Amino acid sequence: MRIEAYNQIAKVYEANQTAGKAKTTKAGAGRDEVQISSFGRDYQIAKQAVAEASDIREEKVAEIAAKMNSGKYEVHTDDFAAKLIGRYRSFMV
Repeated sequence: MRIEAYNQIAKVYEANQTAGKAKTTKAGAGRDEVQISSFGRDYQIAKQAVAEASDIREEKVAEIAAKMNSGKYEVHTDDFAAKLIGRYRSFMV
């Protein structure tokens, strides 16, 4: 049996183990960073603006309420039916 060959293999194996350990310590020494693209940044700004905007148009509600209170608010049945059918069709697609 050749002991010298075994010793050479053991040295190579030990060298590979120490090299692997050195790589892991170098990787842990770095600092994590997150970079957001300009598109992502613009998307976040737009999303925040939409979230802050009111879903109710106060001026439109006030106008309709004033017309209703004065008795001048009219609903045309043809317009109402057309919008109702259009909305129904949009759900069916």
